[in-house]
Amino acid sequence: MRKLFIAAFMFVSIFGTKVMADIKMGIILGFTGPIESLTPAMAASAELAFKEASDSGSLLGGKKIEPVRADSTCVDSAAATAAAEGLISGGVAAIMGADCSGVTGAIATNVAVPNGVVMISPSATSPGLTTLDDKGYFFRTAPSDARGGQILADITKDRKVKSVAITYTNNDYGKGLADVYKAAVEAHGIKVTTVTAHEDGKADYSSEVATLASAGGDAVAVIGYLDQGGKGIIQASLDSGAFDRFILSDGMIGQSLVDAFGKDLSKSFGSLPGSTGKGAGIFADVAKAGGVEASGPYTGESYDAAALIVLAMQAGNSADRASIAKHVMDVANAPGTKIYPGELKKGLDLLAKGKKINYEGATGVTFTDVGEAEGSFLEQEVKGGKFKTKKQR
Repeated sequence: MRKLFIAAFMFVSIFGTKVMADIKMGIILGFTGPIESLTPAMAASAELAFKEASDSGSLLGGKKIEPVRADSTCVDSAAATAAAEGLISGGVAAIMGADCSGVTGAIATNVAVPNGVVMISPSATSPGLTTLDDKGYFFRTAPSDARGGQILADITKDRKVKSVAITYTNNDYGKGLADVYKAAVEAHGIKVTTVTAHEDGKADYSSEVATLASAGGDAVAVIGYLDQGGKGIIQASLDSGAFDRFILSDGMIGQSLVDAFGKDLSKSFGSLPGSTGKGAGIFADVAKAGGVEASGPYTGESYDAAALIVLAMQAGNSADRASIAKHVMDVANAPGTKIYPGELKKGLDLLAKGKKINYEGATGVTFTDVGEAEGSFLEQEVKGGKFKTKKQR
């Protein structure tokens, strides 16, 4: 009996130690909804960074991270808020996410900021988030559409488009990017024939395309989501013969779109945040070794968001939520030793010694004074059945 008691005590002690050592981290992305084909790789990239930190043995003296996923849906703010409340009540130290701008703003305003929980979004790009009253708890590794719309307009000009119709998904992301893009293409002397909103979740978009077609244009700019309304606009355009050239926002770029339309996208182009720099190449190798598909949109940004969280913890020598918030900017920007993907142990060890680091990551992270990436963009086109990068912008 005494031996059984000792064995039981040891089991409880060991189990309790493991629980105490684990640090819960939230990952909230749209695992259902209009970008559900993109989010598995984004989540896997973030989890790759969390695993790297855990396996290093250097995080806060050997602590491990337990990632906890939740579904933002991308479009349902009430559901996203409830999911985030579940993460926070479950004790997460910080949140990697959310993804789409509307739900990201809702989570930050209603849940994360009031509870003092850091959020680092890898893909929320609405210009409106720049002025969010976040009390220093919201960051993003993706740059704002204030710049993204200008880049897309520059590419439109360089591709010699003379007139364009614009349709956007009717939410914060779509409206914000459409406004920037319209102003920028008009500044380039390109005629905007019409600007119309579309709703996601419809079975048929022939009426929306009829409106676009009646206005005319060399191409239609589709600012939306590849698994929802944006895809429907393209389908109806091709079915009716209204348009065969599409200018694609970042939310429209993903392999599932090419799989659906193939050569019908051969005249189309777009842009999304990303880099062809040193960190991007290193990340591709690190992700491949970890069994993660790194070529999709926002995978590098997701790895970087997770990495910044663990490095901020180490910088403050604490998993305390307020301490994480205090140190994110310290590890994101110069001065300090540059840290790339696969080098989180190096960064953690330097921080443990009181040294400064400058996390470059997969995307060349540099934060503005409000905690969002300055960022670069990739001009995209369809070649050989895949989206390919023509060049960095």
